[in-house]
Amino acid sequence: MKKSLVAAALCLAGIGATLSVQAATDIRVTYAGSMGKVMDQSLGPAFAKANEGHYEGQGQGAYGMARLLASKKITADVFVSITPGPMQILKDAGLIDNAVPVASTSMVVAWSPKSQYAQQFAAASGSNDSWLKVLSTPGLRFGRTDPINDPKGQNIIFTLLLAEKYYHQPGIAEKILGGVQNPAQVNLEGGLLTRLESGQVDAAAGYESEVKSAHLPYVALPDEINLSNPDQAKKWYDTVSFAVKDSKGESKTLHTQPLVYYAAVLKNAPHGTQAGQAFVDFMLSKTGQQLYQQNGYAAPKGGALY
Repeated sequence: MKKSLVAAALCLAGIGATLSVQAATDIRVTYAGSMGKVMDQSLGPAFAKANEGHYEGQGQGAYGMARLLASKKITADVFVSITPGPMQILKDAGLIDNAVPVASTSMVVAWSPKSQYAQQFAAASGSNDSWLKVLSTPGLRFGRTDPINDPKGQNIIFTLLLAEKYYHQPGIAEKILGGVQNPAQVNLEGGLLTRLESGQVDAAAGYESEVKSAHLPYVALPDEINLSNPDQAKKWYDTVSFAVKDSKGESKTLHTQPLVYYAAVLKNAPHGTQAGQAFVDFMLSKTGQQLYQQNGYAAPKGGALY
């Protein structure tokens, strides 16, 4: 009888350990919306399969998601953002101590093969101002994201301001954008490339990583304006800035930040910080970096954020 009780206890202990391991390998990741494909179709499923767990992803504009996490309206084990700004929101909220670089990218202008301007974009190049001339064509439908809630919405403005200087085309940014916060151009992060693919917009601001992942054509831009090279920061990137008004009507001036993707484990991780760290480690592993590369991302740049 005692042997049976011992066996039963060991069996229950084994079940408990199995459940504990299972819970530790379940993961919920909140990410910058441009990362949808690499997170939900590559990294997330690969991690879940390797750890016999479940992956759940949620993506949208990085600043907006950071604010939701900071206010605890949503929870996640890991947050993956582009640029340091959204991470600072979580640090100020006491939810993270640091964030590590996991990948990088650059700004590009993607165009729709269904656009009436497709031929002009195909002939354009970042080595001269030909792409700017196409982009400024009257009637062309240009899509971008909200500069208040999404770093990409800010970065295309920085890129166009830098292009003014690089190609000696003063005023071209305003001509293309129609104002920093032009509602006619602003789209939700998750749906912008879908609108581009369907031909609802002719061209769109994008990160090379997401555009490559979606197999869309694009114009590659020089390092002086694509925000990818930290070595260009002092001479080029840091020379531009612009002001926006937030939801409260308060004005603030924005400055460039490197196009690096950072990952952080949240202190209130629903599946535990151990599970969160396991996912971050996976992203930095050889397998994780290969998946990033296959989806058009470049290697991490710079050091951790503290």
